[in-house]
Amino acid sequence: MAEPGPAATSCRLEFSVQMTCESCVEAVREALQGLAGVRVLDVRLDSQTVLVEASVAAERVRERLEASGRRVVLRGMGGPSSPGRQGPAVAAAVAALRGPGEVRGLLRFVQVSPERCLVEGTVDGLQPGPHGLHVHEFGDLSDACDSCGDHFNPDGERHGGPQDEHRHVGDLGNIWADATGRAALRLGDRRLCPQVWHIIGRSVVVDAGEDDLGRGSHPLSGLTGNSGPRLACGVVARAAGLFENPKRICTCDGLTLWDERDRERPPGQPAPHL
Repeated sequence: MAEPGPAATSCRLEFSVQMTCESCVEAVREALQGLAGVRVLDVRLDSQTVLVEASVAAERVRERLEASGRRVVLRGMGGPSSPGRQGPAVAAAVAALRGPGEVRGLLRFVQVSPERCLVEGTVDGLQPGPHGLHVHEFGDLSDACDSCGDHFNPDGERHGGPQDEHRHVGDLGNIWADATGRAALRLGDRRLCPQVWHIIGRSVVVDAGEDDLGRGSHPLSGLTGNSGPRLACGVVARAAGLFENPKRICTCDGLTLWDERDRERPPGQPAPHL
């Protein structure tokens, strides 16, 4: 689990779900029925799309949809106040993390309101326990994670925790890996808003050790949280907001959306977000 954040932070999730008949539509609705924190807004057979509002991780909703026996891809994310399918685009970004070792992850950033953004995702291949997570100033992976620069800190603050008044904009605190090496993060954050666009082209880095949130006695506490070497990193890229992703065929290799979804991936690589 991540350091506690506002549990009520919700967003809208748009999925492509392979449906061929009205029975499929009913099966999808039944799959989501009773899932706490999820409200079904729309299921469309003609476009094979499902729209929900959720205060739980997108991965959990995807898993429940796939339990109905259908193939599923997350197409876009947006704020809870977007008024239906004609709603305005909301800033969204994504970062795929990898390193020289086995650590892999996928993090999503969605501006759900003018005052708050949602950061969520998973990281696999970690040692059990806490690991510092930060947005860094450069999206430069030429020397792996060592070329990502310092924490993103446009306000010249000292290092702190995600709930602190004084902190780097890029301070996201710790993620906690379980016994399998997986860490999940779902955090509502005010300092990244309205700056989601400002982190596109920068990077996200997960560290080997625990971030002391600037409260330790080590000389690095006020700079980095003394969270140790950088394990994995990824460049933050623009992601599709709600109803911004019309993709049906991948232009790079001609694969359909479902072929791309089913293509074999290396262990630990996250499911696609188109």
